Amino acid sequence: MDAEASPPRSIASQLHGALRACRGAWSHAAKLALDVALPTLCVACREPVDGDGVCAGCWAKLSFIAPPFCPRLGIPFVYDPGSDMLSMEAIANPPAYARDRTDLAPAMGRWMARAGHELLDDADVLVPVPLHWRRAWGRRYNQSGALARVIERQTGVRMAPEALRRIRPTEQQIGLSRTQRASNVQGAFKVATDRQSLIAGRRVVLVDDVLTSGATVDACARALLRAKAASVDVLVFARVVDAHKSPI
Repeated sequence: MDAEASPPRSIASQLHGALRACRGAWSHAAKLALDVALPTLCVACREPVDGDGVCAGCWAKLSFIAPPFCPRLGIPFVYDPGSDMLSMEAIANPPAYARDRTDLAPAMGRWMARAGHELLDDADVLVPVPLHWRRAWGRRYNQSGALARVIERQTGVRMAPEALRRIRPTEQQIGLSRTQRASNVQGAFKVATDRQSLIAGRRVVLVDDVLTSGATVDACARALLRAKAASVDVLVFARVVDAHKSPI
């Protein structure tokens, strides 16, 4: 009986392998067709580009934040002041979060995962800066959550999308002064009671798209620390740097 039953199983295995190969070929062909029909575009000038990112012309115009920079706020230094030297802004108005890595890149989440590996190697959980539910309903997506999902896939650090909540609506930060920005988001964030176990004792990386004054991520970091997070670091896609201010 065993000898008679073996051939059908072998044939079935071969058929299964052939079907897998066909599916792989069709998937590859479909991807090629999609690439031809909908080529990847440069995120700056929208010209077709080979692969992810930006075209050569736009790449040459990018200004990347690279060492030396403030280890707390990511503000670039004019010269290297030495190891662990903080910027005057970080000394005068220290944020609640510990560190901040920022990079401008077309493949946003993937580049953030690579650039922020020092933060992510030590992280237990990713927390995106949340939108108020009314704004989320109108926008239909949270840009910080979208970035965090890419970083989660790239690094394996799990994401807790519902842990931190914006418990009251806030005005748009655009056009507000630094003091007004801080007042606008004060008390606006809270860790949900049923999600505190995801935060307590954990090393959290807070994910956002752009850091301007830092008021929003600072308010988020304080809420996470109140929920007993072991530490909070910040990873953003880009930050605004005042070129007219001396960082040290």
